[in-house]
Amino acid sequence: QVQLVESGGGLVQPGGSLRLSCAASGFTLNYYAIGWFRQAPGKEREGVSCIPSTEGRIYYADSVKGRFTISREKNMVTLQMNSLKSEDTAVYYCAAGWSCGPYPTQRDFNSWGQGTQVTVSS
Repeated sequence: QVQLVESGGGLVQPGGSLRLSCAASGFTLNYYAIGWFRQAPGKEREGVSCIPSTEGRIYYADSVKGRFTISREKNMVTLQMNSLKSEDTAVYYCAAGWSCGPYPTQRDFNSWGQGTQVTVSS
């Protein structure tokens, strides 16, 4: 089973930026579709972005389009988050699966990281 570790979360002011990283040890992430999900207090976990293992469509939730960018770098997947808003506050998880589908759903991803907290507040 792929073991994933997220990093890069923290406290940032509205309008600021953070870069989250998802790393795997002993496995190459290039074989997997990698999704970023987030869960805010009292809300369900939602798919934010997903990058397929091969050429294909990258997914962004409408709420983050134009602000977040997902990319692969070596054996990591990063999520560059710009123009952050208070509603982006959540625990962010990366997950490995076989397909982003039309949009990422939790049941399609079977390996998850522990999550990293992102707090956007002044």
